[in-house]
Amino acid sequence: MSAKTIHIIDYGSSNLLSIARAFEHIGAKVVMVQKASDISNAGHLVLPGVGAFPDGMEALVNAGFDKAIQQHATAGKPLLGICLGMQLLLDIGTEMHEVKGLELIPGKVLALPKDQAHLKVPNINWHPVSQLSDHPLFNSIPNNEMFYFVHSYYAQTNFTENNIGQTAFGSLMFISVIAKNNIMGTQFHPEKSGEMGLQLLRNFIRLT
Repeated sequence: MSAKTIHIIDYGSSNLLSIARAFEHIGAKVVMVQKASDISNAGHLVLPGVGAFPDGMEALVNAGFDKAIQQHATAGKPLLGICLGMQLLLDIGTEMHEVKGLELIPGKVLALPKDQAHLKVPNINWHPVSQLSDHPLFNSIPNNEMFYFVHSYYAQTNFTENNIGQTAFGSLMFISVIAKNNIMGTQFHPEKSGEMGLQLLRNFIRLT
């Protein structure tokens, strides 16, 4: 069987190399997408990202990636957002000021509370992910498995059916995995989460 090709959007965000290496480690062929027009060739598409929501959206819009990603999603092809990439899938980000997102999953991005005892923002730590539904992304992954997080904001979606995994940050229970049909996102970094992170990426590339 030929290797599955994964297209990763390169819009100036860091962390691309570790994501590419993770997919290559599990046998995928990786293509870095630097032009919006190349997204039309993608089957499985990954939107990575670290940093600020406004900067991320500005970079996507300036390169024309926003419309190309929306077209990819509308066509029913698999799309995975990671960390900031997951947040950009939502309607609105609130970092510094309100900014319109890709509007693929209804909801908004909010700041983690800074009044949680003994917890620091940004949240840089391993945390368990509680599975809220039986989704293909979780195949062969035990419930409450640990994944690696680095973030200061979190996604608040409008519909519970789009929430498939959650994680505690003090008294806040935030959504850490979202899915709406072919559109998926993880707040954590699967490429930095050991064997279970790699398993999640395997599950993604097996989706049709």
